[in-house]
This record gives sequence, structure tokens and C-alpha cells, in this order.
Amino acid sequence: MEVRNAKVSDVKAICSLINYYAEHDKMLFRPLAEIYENLQTFLVAELDGKVVGCCALEVIWSDLAEIKSLAVAHENRGAGVGTALIAVALEQARYLGVPRLFALTLEPGFFERVGFSVVPKDDLPMKVWSDCAKCPKQSECDEIAVIRRLGDEASAGAEIPVQRSLWG
Repeated sequence: MEVRNAKVSDVKAICSLINYYAEHDKMLFRPLAEIYENLQTFLVAELDGKVVGCCALEVIWSDLAEIKSLAVAHENRGAGVGTALIAVALEQARYLGVPRLFALTLEPGFFERVGFSVVPKDDLPMKVWSDCAKCPKQSECDEIAVIRRLGDEASAGAEIPVQRSLWG
């Protein structure tokens, strides 16, 4: 399996993965146009030439980034795809110098297994809630906030070997 930055040719697969879970009320829908507009934030996991997972890393502010749209093909769940995507997103965050990553999730156990901690949503700054305005569950949000502090390991300009292979 290879985790790499997404390409234009991956957009339909990304959209399909995300919207499969959205149809099951597990995440927000993402239209094709939105994925194209934010393509540079997406990573994909590819296995045997097929996109089997995706996630986005979106910088929110100087000290905070969000893991968004983490989705793994149903038949590949439990095979380490999500963990591999998070590992590369963490490397990118370190490279960018972002000291904290958060996610809003219905699966906090997964995030806790990869080093995140559950926090009250009120601990996140208001800037985080921009997607909430578009959410049909805005007034009855059931997502759980998780955060991971990178601390001293986050340093701009750090040598990240995987970064070269992602772009190369």
C-alpha cells in the first residue's frame, strides 16, 4: 500500500469513499466540486492501483490543523489503511510546523489508538466550526472532538523523508 498526495484522477474515488459513509450518516457529504477545490489537502491510500482510503489535512490557524474526511473502503477496514493515512498526515503537520491536530469524529476509539485524546468541543476555537454552518445535524451534533499535540516534534523545515516521496 502506498499513501500519497491526491491527484485529479483520484477525485471520483475520494468522493465515492466519503459519500458512501455520508449515506450511512457517518460523515458529511462532499460534492465533487469541493473535493477538486481542496484537492491539495487530500492524501490517498492506494492498493493494487485502487484508491482504498483518503483523508485531508487542513490548516486552520498557525497552531491548529484538522484531519477531515477520513474514509477507508469498507472491504479494507481493519487493515491499517486509516492508521497509515493518519501517520502521513502527522508527518505533513510536523513538516508544516503545526503543533496540534484535531478531528471531529463518530469513531473516537480509532483516533485514541493513534494518539489522539477526546476533548470537549468547547475547547476548540470558533474558527473550527465553519463546516458546522453547512451541516444538517448542526443543532444536534453527535460528533466527538479529538486532538493530538505534536509538541516539540513539530518544527518547520524538519526533514520528512515521506514528504519527498509524496511529491516525487
